[in-house]
Amino acid sequence: MAMKSVAKDAGAKAVGEIFRVAGPVVTATGLRPRMYDVQFVGGEQLMGEVIQIKGDKTIIQVYEDTSGVKPGEPVLDTGAPLVVELGPGLLGSIYDGVQRPLPVLQKVMGDFILRGVKSPGLTREKAWKFVPKVKAGQAVGPGDVVGSVQEAKNVEHRIMVPPNFRGGKVAEVRDGTFKVDEVVARLDSGEQVKLHQTWPVRKPRPVKERLMPTVPLITGQRVLDFLFPIAKGGTAAIPGGFGTGKTVTEQQLSKWCDAQVVIYIGCGERGNEMTEVLSTFPKLEDPYTGAPLMDRMSLIANTSNMPVAAREASVYTGMTLAEYYRDMGYNVALMADSTSRWAEAMREISSRLEEMPGEEGFPAYLSARLSEFYERAGRAKTLAGLEGSVSVVGAVSPSGGDFSEPVTQGTLRIVKVFWALDTALRARRHFPAINWLTSYSLYSQILEDWFRKNVNEEWPRLRAWAQRTLQEEAELEEIVRLVGADALPPDQALTLEVARMIREIFLQQNAYHPVDTFCPPARQFKLIDAIKKYSDLGQKAVKLDVPVKDVAGLKSRELLTRVKYEAEFDKELEKTLAQMDEEFKKLGAA
Repeated sequence: MAMKSVAKDAGAKAVGEIFRVAGPVVTATGLRPRMYDVQFVGGEQLMGEVIQIKGDKTIIQVYEDTSGVKPGEPVLDTGAPLVVELGPGLLGSIYDGVQRPLPVLQKVMGDFILRGVKSPGLTREKAWKFVPKVKAGQAVGPGDVVGSVQEAKNVEHRIMVPPNFRGGKVAEVRDGTFKVDEVVARLDSGEQVKLHQTWPVRKPRPVKERLMPTVPLITGQRVLDFLFPIAKGGTAAIPGGFGTGKTVTEQQLSKWCDAQVVIYIGCGERGNEMTEVLSTFPKLEDPYTGAPLMDRMSLIANTSNMPVAAREASVYTGMTLAEYYRDMGYNVALMADSTSRWAEAMREISSRLEEMPGEEGFPAYLSARLSEFYERAGRAKTLAGLEGSVSVVGAVSPSGGDFSEPVTQGTLRIVKVFWALDTALRARRHFPAINWLTSYSLYSQILEDWFRKNVNEEWPRLRAWAQRTLQEEAELEEIVRLVGADALPPDQALTLEVARMIREIFLQQNAYHPVDTFCPPARQFKLIDAIKKYSDLGQKAVKLDVPVKDVAGLKSRELLTRVKYEAEFDKELEKTLAQMDEEFKKLGAA
């Protein structure tokens, strides 16, 4: 009798019972479900998802702690996959891996979530002002915008016909203030458009056409924008050992990249890292709009003390939210910190299923799952004809900083940008600790035209010069280690000085300095151009037999190291360049 009443509460399609429990993996009998259908397990109705079907046995990964769950307890088949609610109210929200709103749950039960708790992703209390964009009699299809809600100061939330609707003519459209579950438009096909819609997390949302990634995602980080740019709709990986700054780098990207919407997934990372995001972001101002940064963000917190299996759900939930805002015509940046923790969860589930292990115990399908996730990124023409993008940046945490391990290697085969964090640079206090010799971007050439048109014609030339100088420095350091710096000819000794300037003045950036934390491309170009000018004048001076130590000891060089911290950057740079001209004139090289 109890089983029947539980089934009724959950809207279950069928009821089975638990046969075996192995950590987060539960085997049930008496069900005939489909793959990835949601199941409610045990008397507390713990949420899980079907991951394998073997004869009459259904294997479920449970997204909550299964302590105390025992064979014989009921399992309810909902007959539906894991879906998320998409609508106004997503931005500024903090969810767990299965889109339960954490602040709402905290008010009800305190700091620790009880098992089996269910809560809708979007609040049903708040009313939103809906402004129609269509008229009665107008034909609309899947993905078309029927109206809008002002969700945040600078984000207009476009209410769309869900992609799985047939579409038709608008029979009725309402104007006014509504809650998310109220109908705002009816179609002659009988379909009703509400302020919110649902979508299965594992199913990519459809688009009309995929576009080439020809526009950069501006991050305000010099080493990234200048040397290793990522395109809007691109994919990047940030692997690095403990303490190299993966989280700070991802947080910097979340704060300052020029995406209109940012989805931040804390997947299996420590709680204090999410705490930093939650405590700093609401106080920061978006440099592009002047609104609080939290207004354009949605956080999915699935920290290391939360159930392991839910890490997979958190990654897919975040991607579905990102695709939804892309469909509105926005550029979305998705930060996943870190995909290694998701891979570890896959390894644990795989071992519980007694599958044949692959390299280092990870499942053989690890690369397939990673590529399934990253391939949902991209720049696209939406069903409504708008242009949007999802850019994905995934942090990877290789144990011991070993980049040859399976998760890093699997990720590298998929992504187009590799930002390699280096423990040696961290030890030298060089941040961001991105190694300029091992990192790369496959978008550099395709983005050159954009930088030429929008920043400066000389951008690609200066970039090539900076990379060449840093490469030469690496080669010369080999010689210096063997024979000493004094053995180098003057022009090569100057190359070492210039490379040092590129590293210390240009590539190093202080994430906690109010001015230096964000450097727009125009300012990046001026700074590297000033270093190039110093290099050219220095080479002239060296040819005139001016000692390298005299060139290196100029006052203008010292001033150049401070310019990037000045609030009045342009004014101070002009003064420094004028002094540089004067000093080189005295050396006879101007």
